[in-house]
Amino acid sequence: MRLFSLHLLLSFIVFLPTPTARADNWPQWRGAKLDGVSHETGLPTHWSPTENVAWRVPLPGPAGATPVVWGDRIFLTTVNQESLELHCISTSGKRLWTQTVGAGNRDVRGDEGNSASPSPSTDGRHVWTFMANGHLACYGIDGQEVWRFNVESRYGKLQNAFGMTSTPVLDGDRLYLQLIQGDQDASTKEAQLVALEKTTGREVWRVDRPSDCRQECEHSYASPIIYRDAERAYLIAHGGDYTTAHRLEDGQEIWRCGGLNPPGSYDPTFRFVATPVAVPGLIVVPTAKRGPVVAVSPKAQGTFDIADSDYVRWTYPTTPDVPSPLVYDGLVYLCRENGNLAVLDAETGEEYYQKRTVRDRHRASPVYLDGHVLLTGRRGKVTVVRAGRKFEIVAQNNLSEPISSSPVVAGGTIYLRTFEALYAIRK
Repeated sequence: MRLFSLHLLLSFIVFLPTPTARADNWPQWRGAKLDGVSHETGLPTHWSPTENVAWRVPLPGPAGATPVVWGDRIFLTTVNQESLELHCISTSGKRLWTQTVGAGNRDVRGDEGNSASPSPSTDGRHVWTFMANGHLACYGIDGQEVWRFNVESRYGKLQNAFGMTSTPVLDGDRLYLQLIQGDQDASTKEAQLVALEKTTGREVWRVDRPSDCRQECEHSYASPIIYRDAERAYLIAHGGDYTTAHRLEDGQEIWRCGGLNPPGSYDPTFRFVATPVAVPGLIVVPTAKRGPVVAVSPKAQGTFDIADSDYVRWTYPTTPDVPSPLVYDGLVYLCRENGNLAVLDAETGEEYYQKRTVRDRHRASPVYLDGHVLLTGRRGKVTVVRAGRKFEIVAQNNLSEPISSSPVVAGGTIYLRTFEALYAIRK
């Protein structure tokens, strides 16, 4: 009897799940909730080109697009000379298929970007991809084309000086596009918001998104996001000197936050690149260059100015120009383009610290993972900082390959997409 009981106990121990976290999907460029937060645990904080690397898959060309992951499939966009491609790679590192979405790549600002800058999105059955020159397509996860069209043929020429790098946001049965751009010589602005039926590409609604902005401020490189809590859900658009909220049903504007580029000290080069982040009860809005970060109440209504509105919780004087903010456990993490990290109280905006990490360009957005924040430098060094009110660098891991896409965490693996390859990092 004792031996039988011991056998049962040993069997239970053998099949008991390990304490590593649930294996989350990463379906959009900042994860399932568009907030850059992973709830997985047990992943390494240290790696190198030879340490804790499960595999490395070379890529045919560079891009800043962040991969997305669902189940055992990874989807990423890239340039291949003049071709704009969507690649599917298994989580074991095997190439599954490639689709040519379009052609006509344009490199911008040296190595800062190209026409494959927007990230794909997936719901586990389909994958959607958008290219900076307007090619938009939907594929099944096995690579079969479902629909495609060029956005310019429906909604007019895309005028952004450095390409339409905004990533469409997938929510429910719809795909939402933010087309905030314009011709500096035109008398009218061309900014629009569009909702598409995700499985057909059919237009559900389109609304103009007016602004009194001018010159370079007409061009937004940020992406739309969704705010959602128990009481409300809406689309947030960011660019053209304003942040606006729109009804998901028809695109009608709910609120408009102004004063981000004040008329009295107007900067005609104040184009938005970083994307806001929304968590229940709070929307953190970055601006550009030397502009402020603004915390907005999701209960906002109508048009208001950051200087004199009860809807503005707090402002912080300097903003990340490219990396988007991160909010987790009552703290706001701001990674500046020069690698400085600022940590603020989410309720009050009080600064706990601002410290230097790696003196390098930072284009990727920070990611929270298991008590740490990952900050990705342009030359390939990822700084792992302990989350919290006190500054502590846990590790600095260098792949020595250029990176501008954000880290991805899914299925017990950290994925890093460099200009040369896709890396799978795990113990």
